[in-house]
Amino acid sequence: MQTMQTFLLHYFLYSLILFSLATPLSAQQFTSLTINELQSLGLRANGLVQAARSQVEMAEADVISARAFPNPRVSVEAGPQSKRLPASVTGPSNNQHEVKVSQPIENPFLRSARIGSAEALVEARQASLGQVRADLAAQLRIRAYELLLRQEEAQMETSIYDLMKEIYRRIKVSVDVGETARFELIRAETEVLSAENRMEAAMLNAQRARVALVQLTAGALGNDFKIDASLSDPVEFPPLQQLREEIVRANPDIQRLEAEQDSADLRINQQKASVLPSMNILFTNYQDRQFMSNTAGVSLEIPLFYRRRGEIDNAIFDSARIRDTLDYRRFEIGQQLESAWQAKEIARRRVEMFEGGIVTEAQLALEIAQTAYRLGERGFIEVLDTQRVLRGVLGDLLQARFELQSAAAEIDRLRAHYSKEHIIE
Repeated sequence: MQTMQTFLLHYFLYSLILFSLATPLSAQQFTSLTINELQSLGLRANGLVQAARSQVEMAEADVISARAFPNPRVSVEAGPQSKRLPASVTGPSNNQHEVKVSQPIENPFLRSARIGSAEALVEARQASLGQVRADLAAQLRIRAYELLLRQEEAQMETSIYDLMKEIYRRIKVSVDVGETARFELIRAETEVLSAENRMEAAMLNAQRARVALVQLTAGALGNDFKIDASLSDPVEFPPLQQLREEIVRANPDIQRLEAEQDSADLRINQQKASVLPSMNILFTNYQDRQFMSNTAGVSLEIPLFYRRRGEIDNAIFDSARIRDTLDYRRFEIGQQLESAWQAKEIARRRVEMFEGGIVTEAQLALEIAQTAYRLGERGFIEVLDTQRVLRGVLGDLLQARFELQSAAAEIDRLRAHYSKEHIIE
């Protein structure tokens, strides 16, 4: 069974390595990147950001349409005249033509509300773009620290595997000279195989984390990139109350809903302004052989029977929907901040607890057990137990550091804090 597990782990590990080597040749090769550089690279390369930017450009195009003046309408009619009475009465027959020009005069209140609504939607789309950027920047940061976590775990499992191999070698020598029973050798061999499986699984997880990071950057990362960061990077934030006030102003989702609320309110004004009479200025030029006439006039459309009650109510209810959503999102984002802050504090306390002496004591216990084993005062089981304790403590420390960085990334996501100054539009 262990042989089959080892074979499967080798197979998946080699498959992922071959997949990572099959990335496009056009991908740029980066040797070492900081977290900010990685975020900037991903924000430039990821297709979701480009799609959100296209939404902004579409909204800007809608503003151009909203500002456009209505075009005039011109119609030309021409044709021969046919006599119904004698020519002595009607005169000679001829051709006649008529030109009609109609120019709509737009209601200024309607026009102003329409333009304002379109401009507010541009702000909403820009806020949506900011939300996509903040989400992606947070994902890139978390995935980068996850890669560091998996690499640290792989190094830890490799060192344990090397230790188990060394112990196995010593036990084998003792068995060969008859000082130790063969049962100890079988047990040590089992532990070596188990350590090897854990090491290869950790290497596989590290490779998977690397592939996930390449995926977020749309293949812009090369194959041999390194993250110039550490799980022990300091995490510093302003006081919680200051963060509460900052998030209300800076969160892109709140900004989007506020812009949509403004647009919805202006749509109400637009529908109400549509109730006012609309006007067309008319001009007609008529010519035949005997006469030429120019006629000017005004055409009014009076909303007498239907005063757009349905459209107005629809806009009012849509505005209420957005307002309720905005109130809830403000509360929800505030709670998300509280949760992320508490997660950060819990992770920080765990890191301080492990770094405050638990790891040192576990390492010292393993060193004592190894020394006693070499001197023949302790058995293999004592070394194995202390090694497992140290492995568990180191794993918990690495996980706590990663959770601290993840909570920090979530707080920065909520307040849209990332390396905007490096983004190239």
